[in-house]
Amino acid sequence: MQIKKRIFGLLLGAVVCGTTSLMAQAPVLPVPSERPSPAQLKQIGRKYGMFIHFGINTFHDEEWTDGSKPASSYCPSQIDADQWIKTAKDAGMKYVILITKHHEGFCLWDSRYTDYDVANSGNKTNVVEAVAKACKKWGIGLGLYYSLWDRKVNADVDDWHQDAAYNTYMIHQLEELLDITEKYTDIVEFWFDGGWVKQNYRWPTLQIYQTIKSRVPDCQVGINWTIGTPENADTHPVVPENQQEGYPIRYFPSDFRLGDPYLPADNDPKVFTYSGAHYYMPWESTVCISQRWFYNTQDQQYKSLDELEKLYRQCTKNDNILILNCPPNREGQLRKEDVCLLKELRKRLDL
Repeated sequence: MQIKKRIFGLLLGAVVCGTTSLMAQAPVLPVPSERPSPAQLKQIGRKYGMFIHFGINTFHDEEWTDGSKPASSYCPSQIDADQWIKTAKDAGMKYVILITKHHEGFCLWDSRYTDYDVANSGNKTNVVEAVAKACKKWGIGLGLYYSLWDRKVNADVDDWHQDAAYNTYMIHQLEELLDITEKYTDIVEFWFDGGWVKQNYRWPTLQIYQTIKSRVPDCQVGINWTIGTPENADTHPVVPENQQEGYPIRYFPSDFRLGDPYLPADNDPKVFTYSGAHYYMPWESTVCISQRWFYNTQDQQYKSLDELEKLYRQCTKNDNILILNCPPNREGQLRKEDVCLLKELRKRLDL
């Protein structure tokens, strides 16, 4: 096969140049405040959305593969993005969050920086573009999930000598995602995962934030397991019931808190600290409608309407947000059970 991708190792030469260029700009940072910003108010107003876990894991009955599954094993018979987004719209949801790259590193778009993507798979559809188009069509906000942890490209996370090249790889991929989506819609949220596998200071959090905010200023940026403890800002995990006002922000800058699949505590705190300043940060819950994140042939048990209503009430009070995960199947469609449950839940919630 003709190799048309750039090789990861060559990115080392771009590290200094790329970082210097971006950081030469005035940094975009959250404004210290104990009240939500205008962009945070928009996020709080969205309130309810859909998580879309879809990728190579869909075809292996596994939640986390390790990058060894061949790209060709990703082979949906179709990509019915229109059905996904219309379902979210019909459910009363205001936005979706699409998995673009999970921990195994497989990309749902044709990336110039890796061969482990849809361009070398059993279905070459650019899923990110298809979802962006459908979001524009149905008037739904678009959020993107991207795993910081990449078991394909950066398998040896203990080797910090790889950090510079890998961090540049990530920034290039985020720029690709922004390039794809800006033709159709603005991204309302970036949801980052997998940061716990390295110390927090080894991730280019400021550069990630700058890359996104310089192009989509109102996009809300969050990194899973956002909050640390006063004794150690990099403590993991700090579950919602243990978070207290003034605890340190583990990944700064960030706009909201994550820690899946935990729910917010009653009257949860909203103000957290970094370098002595206070920042308002709502909580976003991400919960499965059934039992698994990715489609799995053994995943047959769904939450009841009563359970889902209770989840919604708990997760959206106190200016927080609920994202309900509904995984497309191997035919590239949401399951009939998901569609029916979401419609019934909308009636129950009177959305």
